[in-house]
Amino acid sequence: MVDSNTINQRISVIILWALIFLCSEQVFAKSRVPISDSEIREKKNQCYADIESGLWGQQCTSSMITKENCALRCLSPVCYELIYESDPLEEGEKDYTRSTEYKYCMHR
Repeated sequence: MVDSNTINQRISVIILWALIFLCSEQVFAKSRVPISDSEIREKKNQCYADIESGLWGQQCTSSMITKENCALRCLSPVCYELIYESDPLEEGEKDYTRSTEYKYCMHR
């Protein structure tokens, strides 16, 4: 025969695991409505304004390309990490492939 303490402990563990599972699903769930191009432009403009105001530090205003890298990081840290972090844009570089990958990442 199982005593009531054991049953209560098992129920508590099950409830705890259920709560952890439900909370993690909500945290990692993506938005049902993908971000639009106009929302991306608006957010990127806000990132540029933040960079210009010094919120991102001196390193983000040293050149146009560092400013662009900082803006991409500001816009989506996750997408920046996936696409650009290991090989940031360099002066004069036009990388259309990674640009497309970044936009796709943003729209997911």
